[in-house]
Amino acid sequence: MKNATMPLAALLLAMTPTARSGAQTVPMSDIPTKSVLTGEQKAGGGPGMQDTVFYSEHIKAATAVTEVFSDGQRLTVVIVEYDMPIKNSSLSTTAFTVTGRNIMRVYANARPEKSQVGRDGNFVVIELDTADSNAPTYNPQGPVLRQASVTVNQTARVQTASGLWYAPTTKPISNTRQMNLIVDDFQQFKFTDTVTGLVLTYNLFIPKNYAPNTKYPMVLFMHDLGVTNINPYTTLVQGLGATVWASSEEQAKHPAFVLAPQYPVALANDSSQTSDYADVTVRLIQDLQKRYSIDGNRLYSTGQSGGCMTAIALNIKHPKLFAASLLVAGQWDATKVAPMAKNKLWIVVSQDDDKAYPGMNAITAELEKHGARVTRAVWDGNASAAQFKRDVANLLQAGPDSSIYYVAFRQGTVIPLGQSTAGAAGHRNTWRVAYTIEGIRNWLFQQHR
Repeated sequence: MKNATMPLAALLLAMTPTARSGAQTVPMSDIPTKSVLTGEQKAGGGPGMQDTVFYSEHIKAATAVTEVFSDGQRLTVVIVEYDMPIKNSSLSTTAFTVTGRNIMRVYANARPEKSQVGRDGNFVVIELDTADSNAPTYNPQGPVLRQASVTVNQTARVQTASGLWYAPTTKPISNTRQMNLIVDDFQQFKFTDTVTGLVLTYNLFIPKNYAPNTKYPMVLFMHDLGVTNINPYTTLVQGLGATVWASSEEQAKHPAFVLAPQYPVALANDSSQTSDYADVTVRLIQDLQKRYSIDGNRLYSTGQSGGCMTAIALNIKHPKLFAASLLVAGQWDATKVAPMAKNKLWIVVSQDDDKAYPGMNAITAELEKHGARVTRAVWDGNASAAQFKRDVANLLQAGPDSSIYYVAFRQGTVIPLGQSTAGAAGHRNTWRVAYTIEGIRNWLFQQHR
C-alpha cells in the first residue's frame, strides 16, 4: 500500500512534543528518540558529516522523508528548500545527486510534500529508489532503527521562477530535518496502571478534526516479540500493522483512533500464557474510553505473532470487549478457546508457518464444535491488490452467515523470491502481506457489537 504524504509545514511548526499519563505530563525526554544513531553513514564512499554543510547561499535546508512499507520503514524522499521558487521545467534527475542512492524523480512543489505533478515552488522534491540497499531505516536484525541521514548535491544549474540561475553547490548539503510519514501523526503517552503499578508506553493516533461529540471506532494493534523493547516508535516502523489504519486513505473511509502500545517484555508465549501487560492493555482501553469519544461497540483488536496470541487471549477472557478481531500468524491452546466461539474473527496464516497454521486449524475446528460458523480459503500470497479484492468478495459470498473467516496463504507464496525459507520466514512474511489487503480491513470496520 502506498502511504499518504504528510505536509512538512506541520512538522516544522510543531513544538517539542510531550507524553502524557493521565493528568500528569511526562516530558518526551523520558521516552527514547525515534532514531538510534548507528554511526556516520557514508554509503557509496560519499562525504562524511564534516565534509558537508547544512545550508548554502540559496538552499535553506534539506529534509529526509521516511515512509513505512509492509517490510518496514525506508528513507524515500529528500526535500530541498530554496530561498526562491524554482522553475519546475528546469529540473531533471541529473541536476542532483544523493550519496549512495538512486534518484527516480525530481520536481518542484509549492508545498514540502510529494506530488504526482511538479509545479514551480520553493521546494525541490527528490524521490529515491525504495529498492536501494541502504533505503531501510528499520532493521529487524538490529540496531532496530537508524537515523535517516542523506547528503544531497546540486550538480547542475537550476532556474528560479523569476528567471535567475542558481549555480551548482560547492559543498554537499546534509539534512537537518527528518519527517516520518504517518509515524509522526501518532502521539506518545505513558499509562500508569493503578492495579499493578506497571507503566506502559503507547502510541495513539487521534483522528484528524476529532470532534468530542462524535463516536469513533478504535483499532488496537499489538506487535510481535521481535520488536519488544522500550523505544515506542519501533512498533510503528516495523511494518503496516499499526500505521496502515492511520493512513489518509484509510482514515478517509474509516475515521478511527489507532492504539499501538510498545511492550517492554514479551506479551505471550507458546505455553498459552500472557504477561501482566495483556490486562494492563485492557485497562488502558478503558482509560482511553473515559478521556476520548470512543465507541465501545466498535473496538477492534489485531496483532501479529505474539500480538495475535494476546488478541486471542483477550477474546477468551473478555469475549464481549471487541466487535471483531484480525488475527495474523498466531496460535493458542485450542482447548481454551470456547469462550470466543461467538466472536467475529478474520484469521490469516501461512501454510509455511509450522506453528500458526496447524494451531489455527485446531482452533477453528474447536470453535466449530461450539457453534461457530467458519468459512475457509487458501489464497496466493503473491496476489495483486485486484486479486485480493476478488478473493475477499468470494470468501464473503461463500459464507455470508459466517462469524469466522479463515485464510491460509498457499505454501511458498509469502516468502519473497531470493529470501531464505529457513527459520520463521513463512511466519514473519505472513503479516508483510496480511495488512496490505484492503478488503479485510473494510470487513473489520463493518462489524459492530
